[in-house]
Amino acid sequence: MKLLSVLVLLILSAAAQSPPGHRHSFGDAEKWAHVFDDPERDAWQKPHEVIQALALPGDAIVADIGAGTGYFSTRLANMLKAGRVYAADLEPAMVKHLAERASREGLANLVPVQAAPDSPRLPAKVDLALVVDVYHHIEARERYFRGLRKSLRPGGGVAIIDFRLDSPEGPPVSARIAPERVKVEMAKAGYVLVAEHGFLPRQYFLVFRSAGK
Repeated sequence: MKLLSVLVLLILSAAAQSPPGHRHSFGDAEKWAHVFDDPERDAWQKPHEVIQALALPGDAIVADIGAGTGYFSTRLANMLKAGRVYAADLEPAMVKHLAERASREGLANLVPVQAAPDSPRLPAKVDLALVVDVYHHIEARERYFRGLRKSLRPGGGVAIIDFRLDSPEGPPVSARIAPERVKVEMAKAGYVLVAEHGFLPRQYFLVFRSAGK
């Protein structure tokens, strides 16, 4: 299992060092599922604590942007039985994997979504968009998140989790984005910071709300 944890970090590092516009091939989603869903990730990602901190009502509609193999999406769908989870990803193989996993696990409230580089293409407005280890991969972030505001329900927000600059592991420091910069960029995109959680050992956890029209 330690090897899988190392692979997760190597993949994050390699992706972060890729040239702009380049995406790694994740055609073999089943293979990557063993990496992304490595149980040892729970120790530092703390998924249940993250979801609890979001304090979502049971009927919340949530978007997991950059959902991958469904690490957070499936947990959200299980905890929000009366709600809905849009699991958006750029990679068609991942979207297919998510659909198969939702069917296999009986998660009728998990809806896979084929995203685009400039938009998650959500089919309906959401109460919250969750962005985990993805923010530093998004290009033209101000435009992206300004556009995302149109997909938020009244009072809706965005939760961003990404690696801290001082984390001993994760993408190269040169590829990381400091939380202070995230706050500035999100403010320019029309958001206000409403919460900042410090319980994740390797990542910052920021929650924003749309500042209004």
